[in-house]
Amino acid sequence: MSHKLADLEARQRVLQRRAEKERADFALHFEPIEKPLSWADKGIDAFNFVKSTPILWTSAFAVLAHYKPKLASKALAVGWGAVKLLKSAKKLV
Repeated sequence: MSHKLADLEARQRVLQRRAEKERADFALHFEPIEKPLSWADKGIDAFNFVKSTPILWTSAFAVLAHYKPKLASKALAVGWGAVKLLKSAKKLV
């Protein structure tokens, strides 16, 4: 039984060294795209934050409507059109 255990431990050490080498190789190839992926991840986090806090974007639109009403009406028209377009596209799919 101890012979099998020794064989398994030796196999485990071999596999751990192999996994360590593969992780190092992967990190070497991943390094050039690490920064752009980091920025993309931050952008996704920011989008999810804004999406999950409607009071934030509602307040921002209210401030825009107060100070720049013409721009706010254009933004509202574009946004409303985009929502209608997305809803009709969802129905088709």
